Amino acid sequence: MWSMMKKSGLLAAAVLVIGSTARADVVEVKVPFPFVVHGQTLPAGEYRIEREGHAMLIRGEKGNNAGVFFSMTPAPGQDPAGDKPAVIFAPFEKQHRLAGIWESNTEGYVIKGS
Repeated sequence: MWSMMKKSGLLAAAVLVIGSTARADVVEVKVPFPFVVHGQTLPAGEYRIEREGHAMLIRGEKGNNAGVFFSMTPAPGQDPAGDKPAVIFAPFEKQHRLAGIWESNTEGYVIKGS
């Protein structure tokens, strides 16, 4: 039981960041594993995550045409990566689920319904 909780906590704190663009509301990441976003499984690859008001769009880059719009809410706490953009994944059945996105130390979002 402790091992499972420890693994879940470590995965939830996993941060996979490539960098950010000039706009603070765009994060680019390389995800080395398939993951679930709003019920849709996306393949491993490079992604661009853009905030549009109260929604976000994640879309694949470099030949990856995958994309999903999803709703979010402000996240409590602070960015686990400090002042760098971060993408947080959580265990979901036998996969990983996109759980949160941090644009800065104090501006983060959690996926609604996740």
